[in-house]
Amino acid sequence: DLVKIDVASGRLTPLKNLPKGPKTNIQWSPNGKYLAWAGRDSDDGPYSTRNLDLWTCDASGRNARCLTKNTDWCLMACVLSDTADVSFAPNLQWSHDSKRVLVSIGWHGQSHIASIPRNGKGARMLTEGRAVISPGNCSRDGKTIAMMLDQPATLPEIHVGRIGATKITPRRITSFNDAYLASRSIRTPSVRWVRSTDGTRVQTWMITPPGYRKGRTYPAILEIHGGPHAQYGESFFHEFQVLASAGYIVIYSNPRGSKGYGEDHTSAIHGSWGGKDWEDIRSVTDWMKKQSSINTKRMGVMGGSYGGYMTLWVIGHTNDFAGAITDRCVSNLVSMGGNSDFVDVPDMYFPGAFWDCPDQMWHSSPIRTMGNVETPTLIIHSEGDLRCNVEQADQVFAALQIRKVPCTFVRYPRETSHGMSRNG
Repeated sequence: DLVKIDVASGRLTPLKNLPKGPKTNIQWSPNGKYLAWAGRDSDDGPYSTRNLDLWTCDASGRNARCLTKNTDWCLMACVLSDTADVSFAPNLQWSHDSKRVLVSIGWHGQSHIASIPRNGKGARMLTEGRAVISPGNCSRDGKTIAMMLDQPATLPEIHVGRIGATKITPRRITSFNDAYLASRSIRTPSVRWVRSTDGTRVQTWMITPPGYRKGRTYPAILEIHGGPHAQYGESFFHEFQVLASAGYIVIYSNPRGSKGYGEDHTSAIHGSWGGKDWEDIRSVTDWMKKQSSINTKRMGVMGGSYGGYMTLWVIGHTNDFAGAITDRCVSNLVSMGGNSDFVDVPDMYFPGAFWDCPDQMWHSSPIRTMGNVETPTLIIHSEGDLRCNVEQADQVFAALQIRKVPCTFVRYPRETSHGMSRNG
């Protein structure tokens, strides 16, 4: 619900006739006549495979309108990074004249500032290029916007830009990381689209090692992102650069379930992990095996959270990889249903309930296929992880130890959290 509160009296006035779904990042227009928020007209919570749209209404709550219904954009399509704070929260703000709303849109691995008129017609991107742009505040006169600009071979820096009707051209004003970058061999990833089993195009990046030469073969690592409703993209990823500097070719992609490619791409795995997402990961793996620069006997796979889940799914369904790292994993969706800080609500995401109708959750659980695993595996988990309880890793470790699969468990104390590999 959306409620106005009179500051002096404390009187509450509910705004009626609004869509029933979630409403987040609510913003008053500068002229005080309108409200804008990110939401959807459904019972889904914020974590959903459906797009999170931009909505506006009059200050009284009348004339509610979805301004992004004619796009396939989602206001929660964030691009992941390990060198900048990643927020799944939508970013939106009114223009100075209250005639349009500026929003952050993640699309095809990039993140840009879009301008959406109050009437919902003529939405357009104001920035472009291989970058992840995170908007900050606008100046008092509404003509200039601050932003953080992140690129795959350049660490994030602060920029400013004049807000035009059709374009914002960022101008860099900080150089915090220049000395560091000059002292390192930083590699720019190449981009390609890999065809999946049913023809779906999966955007895929490849980073080659410093000194890379055609005609040589290199070990390779497939990285799988978490979420799963997020995306890899045009951001600086320290982990990837470290692995490339150690001599690996690094591959990462956005299989179905990822945000940034439209609602159908994300919804393809709704209630059915290990389906279309695995088809896409398998297709990327097959593509890796066809690359003359990759030593197919020295391929590794790794990921965290849902990426840890999919790493386990991969090694339970193929022996293509010589080693695996599963970090803060999901292994058993049935047991996780009741011990995560994100409790599984019956029939909301997965069909059934974890206590009496767990069929689909069990079918989608990697622990079910641990009897097939032959891949040496490193497990990393934190006892303080409230999202994916450490028992998820305990089950994998127990299964692999019993089966005598080479396995090491690095277990961090309860002072650490689900985000340890990102923020320490």
